[in-house]
Amino acid sequence: QNNAFKILKIANAFLFATTEDNAKYVGYLSSERTKRRLSPAALETLSIIAYKQPITKPELESIRGVNSDHIISALLEKNLIAITGRAETVGRPLLYGSTDEFLKYFGLNNLSDLPKPREIEEIMEDDDFIEQKRKIMMNALEENLDEEVKDQDENDGEDQ
Repeated sequence: QNNAFKILKIANAFLFATTEDNAKYVGYLSSERTKRRLSPAALETLSIIAYKQPITKPELESIRGVNSDHIISALLEKNLIAITGRAETVGRPLLYGSTDEFLKYFGLNNLSDLPKPREIEEIMEDDDFIEQKRKIMMNALEENLDEEVKDQDENDGEDQ
């Protein structure tokens, strides 16, 4: 079959999608992917919500150790999380959970498709993963160093 499209089942719904062969062409036409990038802090927050849902903001911030107002707002705006109710505790704080959009974003059918904590531990201990992470960190360090040298050179040029 030589089709340009396929039908996928994701998030308990059907999705009309481009085949892998044509994805790059559609990608050029769509700027949505660049708009949808998530920061490391947003990914951390999203993963905590996905695994601990329903979760309150105080519980989330207790795990993260920092204020999460801005990130929660951004994730709500992107429809990756939703308010799912109120906790039956003092002050009745809002409860947050993931959405079908979250499932689509990560290509999951349901939350049971999330990797289990043990699977994550195995990945983190894998030698190939550790080496890849080291390379990424070294590249980032080199880029930062190059920027600092460039900035210093520009500042030295202004002093003369």
